Amino acid sequence: MVFIATDILVDVCGLSLGLIVALLPIGLLLWLLGWWSHRFWIVLAATVTAGIFGLLEATSWQAQPILVAVLLAIAAGVLALALVRVITFTAGGLAGVYLVLFAFPSFQQHVIGFLVSGLVCLLLFRWFFMVLTSVLGAALLAYGTLALLHYREWLDAVAWSDENATLLTVLCGGGALFGFAFQFFFDRWRARKRLDREEEGDDDMISAILGKLGFKRG
Repeated sequence: MVFIATDILVDVCGLSLGLIVALLPIGLLLWLLGWWSHRFWIVLAATVTAGIFGLLEATSWQAQPILVAVLLAIAAGVLALALVRVITFTAGGLAGVYLVLFAFPSFQQHVIGFLVSGLVCLLLFRWFFMVLTSVLGAALLAYGTLALLHYREWLDAVAWSDENATLLTVLCGGGALFGFAFQFFFDRWRARKRLDREEEGDDDMISAILGKLGFKRG
């Protein structure tokens, strides 16, 4: 299993400097705070995907590409949160089939693998999204860093990634694991802070009621 695909890296290296640099903060946010902002990323991904699809397929529908793209993007963005479970089921099913085929290339029951993986990801929705965003964030950081080094002519990123594919896979896998751990503990910290605020709010309400009745809490 190769984490950094050479053909994708070649395309990324061909981007402008602004787009290459933009990959780094986007990857960092996905890597460390993907679950915290998961609604934003779901809506953004659905909007961009629908807009691109509209631009590509508008001619076959005999419609104006820009108009179709804008309308599809708006519709997808509005419906994205309502369909988040469907998106999770589909993404989890595809990811599960890919992993099963990687481990067992002779596996032929693709439908079974897709359904089981999708159901498991629905049951573990929070963890699945943490893993997904950590992996995507680590990949974007890796692609962005290599493309930036290639753009500055400090490194032949394509040749170096071919020669060190295993090292890149290990580093990106470790980075994705760290990102998942950070998101997991960050989410637990936010939950504890929210619980503490709710308890403090309850205490303040009780104190106010007792104060009006002439009592003081010691």
